[in-house]
Amino acid sequence: MPAKVSGSPQAKSNSVKQHHASAPKRVGCAVITVSDTRTPATDSGGDLLVELIAGAGHPLISREIVCDDTALIRAAVERALANEACRAVMLTGGTGTSPRDVTPEAVLPLLERELPGFGELFRMLSFHEIGAAAMLSRAFAGSRAGKVVFGLPGSPAAIRLALERLALPELGHLVGEATKQPGQHAAKA
Repeated sequence: MPAKVSGSPQAKSNSVKQHHASAPKRVGCAVITVSDTRTPATDSGGDLLVELIAGAGHPLISREIVCDDTALIRAAVERALANEACRAVMLTGGTGTSPRDVTPEAVLPLLERELPGFGELFRMLSFHEIGAAAMLSRAFAGSRAGKVVFGLPGSPAAIRLALERLALPELGHLVGEATKQPGQHAAKA
C-alpha cells in the first residue's frame, strides 16, 4: 500500500474535515446593505442575506442600510466590527463598476488580510451562470481582528450563489482561522 503524501487529495480532505470539526458552529453576523435607493421595505438583498444566515443556524447581530458613501460605509463596518458578538460582516451592494459603487474602496483599507480566492471563485461560478458579465463584479472578502468581512453584489441571485456555494459552507472555518494566534496550529489527527 502506498504511503500517504501530505499534499495528496486524501490528506487535504482530512485536514479540511479537521478544521471544520474544530470551527465555530454558530457565527454572529452583521448585514449591511449599501444602496442609495433601498429602504427596509425594499431591501430584498438584505432580506435574503438574513434568511440564508438564519437558515444556516447563525444569529443575526445587526442589520442596517447605508448610502453609497465611503465614509458612511466605513462607519457601518466599524460599528459592526466593534460589536463583540459579531464575528462576520456581510455587505451587499456597491461592488459593481459604476462611479457610485464604492464598497471595495471603503472596506478593503479596513482589512488586515484579503481573501482573494473568494472573489476569484465567486466570479468563476458567476461566469457559469451569467457569462462574461461576471467580470463586472468586484466582490471581495477578508478579515480584521479575528472577524471576516464579505463584500457581495446586490443581486439576490449573486447573494444566493455567494452564500450557498462559498461563504456559508466555510464561515465557521474562516472565523476559526481568523481567530488563531500567531504560531497556533490545528491539533494533529
